[in-house]
Amino acid sequence: MGNLRSVQKAFEKVGCDAIISSDIDTIKSASKIVLPGVGSFADGMKHLKILGLIDVLNDEVIKNKKPFLGICLGMQLISKKSYENGETAGLGWIDAEVVKFDFTNLDKKLKVPHVGWNDIHFKNENVLFNNIKDEKDFYFVHSYYFKTKEDIVSSTTEYGLDFISSINKNNIYAFQFHPEKSQALGLKILENFVNLKSDN
Repeated sequence: MGNLRSVQKAFEKVGCDAIISSDIDTIKSASKIVLPGVGSFADGMKHLKILGLIDVLNDEVIKNKKPFLGICLGMQLISKKSYENGETAGLGWIDAEVVKFDFTNLDKKLKVPHVGWNDIHFKNENVLFNNIKDEKDFYFVHSYYFKTKEDIVSSTTEYGLDFISSINKNNIYAFQFHPEKSQALGLKILENFVNLKSDN
């Protein structure tokens, strides 16, 4: 939802033939899958269900281990559940939940949503960060963030608290920030994803 064309254009800029599609056969034939999105978690899951995409995503990403990239809402949807506007079940690929920023106990009141440029801090290795030395200037737009105890966190970001800004688990890569809006550093992440081999 929301930012499909901007993501497609960013992939085209790094020389990739990217197709926007909800066609099951097209998704099956794709070498890699990207799930971008902005908006509410419940709406995102509703659209995946209406379009009949949950089974094919499970088959291609979990069963067939096809490289997958989740961006913003696309990262949140791979969790077990979100508490946005009530509790909603997600795809459940990661043992995680999505919760809202709560700054009521902070002396300094921060705005929600978290919008704009912020730094990331590298944690575990993630091949999509290859050749990226600078941890500054990635673009965020979100009110909720991803929480997991799994050892899959590849970067965190400070905004009132340290939240998870990227993960990598086997063939699954996901970013809370928007690589397609993060200029040269974001384009390098997308280029690294394009260049991934299926056995990475």
